[in-house]
Amino acid sequence: MGMLRAGLCPGLTEEIVQLLRGRKIKTVADLAAADLEEVAQKCGLSYKALVALRRVLLAQFSAFPLNGADLYEELKTSTAILSTGIGSLDKLLDAGLYTGELTEIVGGPGSGKTQVCLCVAANVAHSLQQNVLYVDSNGGMTASRLLQLLQARTQDEEKQASALQRIQVVHSFDIFQMLDMLQDLRGTMAQQVTNHLTRDRDSRRFKPALGRSWSFVPSTRILLEVFEGAGTLGRSQRTVRLIKSPRQPTGLQEVIDIGTLGTEEQSPELPGKQT
Repeated sequence: MGMLRAGLCPGLTEEIVQLLRGRKIKTVADLAAADLEEVAQKCGLSYKALVALRRVLLAQFSAFPLNGADLYEELKTSTAILSTGIGSLDKLLDAGLYTGELTEIVGGPGSGKTQVCLCVAANVAHSLQQNVLYVDSNGGMTASRLLQLLQARTQDEEKQASALQRIQVVHSFDIFQMLDMLQDLRGTMAQQVTNHLTRDRDSRRFKPALGRSWSFVPSTRILLEVFEGAGTLGRSQRTVRLIKSPRQPTGLQEVIDIGTLGTEEQSPELPGKQT
C-alpha cells in the first residue's frame, strides 16, 4: 500500500505523519496493522481520529474488481521500456528494462555486475535524461568509471555534468538501513538489483545467493559469466544468459564485452543506422 504523507486523505497532516513515523508507521499497511489504542497513547493523538483516518485510508486503497481490458489499459499507461545502453543486453531483455518490474543480475565476483549497472545508470541519465538512484552496498561504485562511460557518449562537458547530477548515489552496507531506504522510496523509484552466486550444498551447482524466498521476487533474472574459450585476448568478454523472464524464452544467451561498455560497439543501433 501507499506511503503515508500529508494530504493523502482529509485529516492526515504533516504533524500526524511525523508522529506516526516516529512509531515506525510509514505506510497504509502499517497503520492498518497497528494497535490504535497504543499508538494514540504514545503519540498523543485522538483514538477516534485514528480510527476514522484508518477507515478512510482503507476505503481509498482497498482493491476493487477490474476486468482484463481495464488492466491492459493500465499496463500500457504505466509501463515504459528503458534501454540499458548495451545492444545485446537489450535484445536479450526484449528491448530493455521494463518499469514496474524488478530485474536481477546475478554472477560471481568479477563477472561484470557493477560494470553493467554503471553502464545502465550512465545511459539512463544521459541518453534518456532520467534520474537514477544507485544504491551501492559493497563500495564498487566509482565516479571515475561513471565519468568515462559518459565521456564515451558525449564530449560536451556540460552534458556530462548534467548527467552526473541526475545520478544520486546512496551507500548502504547494512540490511536494515537498506530496507528502511527502500521502504521510503517504495512506489516512487524503480530498483535494479544485483545478486552474488553461491554453490548449492547438495548439487554443488551455482545459484543466486539471496535464497529461495527471494527467487520469486524478481520478474526478470540474467546471469553474467566469464566467456569460456575467449582466451587472453577476450578476458573482458562475458556471456549473459536469461534464466527468468515473463516475456522471453529462458536460455537465450548473448555475449558482451565489459571492456567496451558505453562505446558505440555495445550501444543499441539507432533507427535508420546503416550496417
